[in-house]
Amino acid sequence: MAGLVKIEATATITWLGHVESREATLRSVPLERMVLGFEGPQGEDHGGFMRPSCSRVLALYPERGTEIRNTRQLSIISAEELEEIRQSLGLEGLPPSYLGASIVVKGLRDFSHIPPGTRLQAPSGATLTVDVENGPCNLPAREIEDDHPGHGKGFKAAAKAKRGVTAWVERPGEIAIGERFSLFIPDQPAWAGP
Repeated sequence: MAGLVKIEATATITWLGHVESREATLRSVPLERMVLGFEGPQGEDHGGFMRPSCSRVLALYPERGTEIRNTRQLSIISAEELEEIRQSLGLEGLPPSYLGASIVVKGLRDFSHIPPGTRLQAPSGATLTVDVENGPCNLPAREIEDDHPGHGKGFKAAAKAKRGVTAWVERPGEIAIGERFSLFIPDQPAWAGP
């Protein structure tokens, strides 16, 4: 019977942030702690039970703005992949705020390819469900370009397969910098296709 299997690896939370207004800027504001409800992080502009469809799901919903379930409440990236992006762009530093990140974790290699359906559980019991890999877009490139002219244009190529994942809140609770997520991976074979 397929289910979820707890694995030995953990992911340490090294950074937390939230986007106050996507209309103003993608940049996330750093936090020490984050309160998570079923609608996502409190005060986060990406939160809510529902969201308008976007270019990522045009094949399903050709009319942009169709109301769909919000599985993109959080953007999670690994410190290791953020460092690889930074190196590729030739920057001295790359704050996660430029990417609109909600959470940065450390300790998991190839984090962007963690299986969809994986659960990240905090000590409080707060549990996040991984949706899919978060493909790179031009919004972080603009933020980088504003502060580091000439470096933002390479973001999409540098961040390919390293942009982390999106997730939604399965169980509310609180998370804080320095805490560790336990990982529960779907126990099922890879799909063989039609």
